[in-house]
Amino acid sequence: MGNKVTPRTLSGFMELLPQEQLKFDKIVRTLQDVYASYGFLPLDTPILESSEVLLAKAGGETEKQIYRFNRGDTDLAMRFDLTVPLAKYVAKNYSNLTFPFKRFQIGKVYRGERAQKGRFREFYQADIDIIGDTKLDIVNDAEVPSIIYNIFTNLGLDDFTIRINNRKVLSGFFEILELSENVTDILRIVDKIEKIGKDAVAEELALLGATSHQCDQILEFIGISGSTEEVIARLRSYGGANTMFDAGVDELEAVVKGIAAFGVPEKNYKIDLCIARGLDYYTGTVYETTFNKHPEIGSICSGGRYENLAEFYTDKKLPGVGISIGLTRLFYILSTMDYLNDNSVFGADVLVIPMTGDLSCAIQVSTRLRNSGIRTQIYFEQKKFKHKIGYADKLRIPYAAFIGEDEIASGKVTVKNMKTGEQRTEALDVLIPVIQEELKQNQAQKIISIL
Repeated sequence: MGNKVTPRTLSGFMELLPQEQLKFDKIVRTLQDVYASYGFLPLDTPILESSEVLLAKAGGETEKQIYRFNRGDTDLAMRFDLTVPLAKYVAKNYSNLTFPFKRFQIGKVYRGERAQKGRFREFYQADIDIIGDTKLDIVNDAEVPSIIYNIFTNLGLDDFTIRINNRKVLSGFFEILELSENVTDILRIVDKIEKIGKDAVAEELALLGATSHQCDQILEFIGISGSTEEVIARLRSYGGANTMFDAGVDELEAVVKGIAAFGVPEKNYKIDLCIARGLDYYTGTVYETTFNKHPEIGSICSGGRYENLAEFYTDKKLPGVGISIGLTRLFYILSTMDYLNDNSVFGADVLVIPMTGDLSCAIQVSTRLRNSGIRTQIYFEQKKFKHKIGYADKLRIPYAAFIGEDEIASGKVTVKNMKTGEQRTEALDVLIPVIQEELKQNQAQKIISIL
């Protein structure tokens, strides 16, 4: 045979070993469960779309990063986020949907940007959006942080802050300063303050024509901090000068009151006037979520309110609010920072080990275990006992069930708890509820030894 091709994975694409994949899949299931608990419906859309459809609003850096190619006479592109496909989907299926339309989608997206640590070219996003028909109540903007809070607490994380702002507050304030012609550019500059610092922000604002006094006022304004009540009170002191500003403050106050009503602890959210979300896309509420001890990571979950989701596909006004989690990047961060050092994630609950050449009893036992909701694998290979038990140990399977001549004769099964080393021989009817109970407690992270 000729030379072998060296197996390799392209830069910017992630492949996981089985144990890591199990952890990743556990995160996905957690997200799906939380989203579903709020009434969101699952959605899947094609990875490939017509370039005309996918790039209707794209431009600048986004268009440069698109994977685009021709197949025959068809101009195709790979989706670069889940929001544009959602816009197409809602416009296309408008008459068949019930509004508000609440959907979640977890899927791969593709961007041909420079691959670097924690940044990928193929990666999963996990999005939720609530789409209204003509109008969408502001309370929906308060529900979204509640969902964020539940996602991260269900992942066992509590050291995070959901930072909230409203684009109308910022835009209105810049208009008060008579900088209305440069609002979009100022928002983009302000959004970079944590990356480039106050001095660099002041320099960029000056290049736009802002006076030193205007720069000082902007930096002072976005630096307002304190409890949500204190920040709202400070914002009210600017009231009356601009209708957009006043509307933004009203919305911001309604959102933080709603978040409290949803039961989110105040330690996990705050108003942060630095949050601008530089995209033109957002029109009102904006969110960013960060780890308190690791601000250098940046946002791990972001989103906000937009006025017209599908304006490039339909004349109907479809306002919405949503968030996106860069799931692959989040997993990478959590893994490298040992947030996912969880040995309770495994592929099977029980490894059935036949000790005789007759496999029929082992197959029957495994079938009963599976029918009881217990994930079960049979070890069929003709190996030494040490190798068989080592297999269960390496895969972190919690229980090993031995079926030898004595067990077959007595109609019982010997089960070993791989964590404690203890084992007992009982009828399967006795063992099944014991295993089920301990697995349930393991999932609640209250691991105790029953066997």
